[in-house]
Amino acid sequence: MASSPLGHPTRGTTGTNRLRRNDRWIAASTAFRQSADPLAIDLGYGASGVTAFELATRLAGIRADAEVIGFELDPERVAAARAQLDDVRAGLTPFAPDVRVSFERGGFEVPLRGERRAAVIRAMNVLRQYDEADVPAAWASMAARLSADGLLVEGTCDEIGRIASWIDIDATGSPVRFTISLRLSGLERPSIVAERLPKALIHRNVPGERIHDLLVSLDREWDRAAPLSTFSATQRFLAVAAALRQQGWPVLGTRSRWRLGELTVPWSAVAPK
Repeated sequence: MASSPLGHPTRGTTGTNRLRRNDRWIAASTAFRQSADPLAIDLGYGASGVTAFELATRLAGIRADAEVIGFELDPERVAAARAQLDDVRAGLTPFAPDVRVSFERGGFEVPLRGERRAAVIRAMNVLRQYDEADVPAAWASMAARLSADGLLVEGTCDEIGRIASWIDIDATGSPVRFTISLRLSGLERPSIVAERLPKALIHRNVPGERIHDLLVSLDREWDRAAPLSTFSATQRFLAVAAALRQQGWPVLGTRSRWRLGELTVPWSAVAPK
């Protein structure tokens, strides 16, 4: 294992079910479902190992051979997560005692043993406290530890997991998709996600940038679809996604994803100019 992990400690929090939207995305991904070795990495899981336990539990519902390794820079956080794992193994928690989770010290180098590669690396709320200029190198370092068809998911969410966005990055370190994921019940405006954009985009939400154009379009169509809120916020968001596609936005996916409050576009649609 690396004696000097890449990265610097962050002050992020950890909350139960905070990353449930992201868990669901990973569980549905081709990179995970079709992998010969369904190993997922929870990089920078924080002060508690709960997000790794939750990810492993949800992935096991799709593939019983799924495995999760949590990596943290701080050895005290690794020790704390291993203590939690002891409780899990003893049957003292809601998680299955045989859940396939372990915890190690590591950073952006993702120090897997031997020649093993990850199907998915999840790095949520990790780069938020870095400079934008640091992002490409961090992506490249993490992506180098992916299998050929692997997926790096990097992004940000709020403290209770109701507002999130992330970027899908392939094994070459190239971004391929951008996703917004929102809890629709009680949603005032989709552009609230501006506060939780990934580091590569959060400073680009200004006139003239593509991400700004997308958020403006989302809000405009959300307002136009207001009458549908009589039926449900879900119906309102379905109308928004359909309208954006009709207007030429390259909205990916189908209504089954839009119903979850997810909107995905190719990276080229929002990439900084």
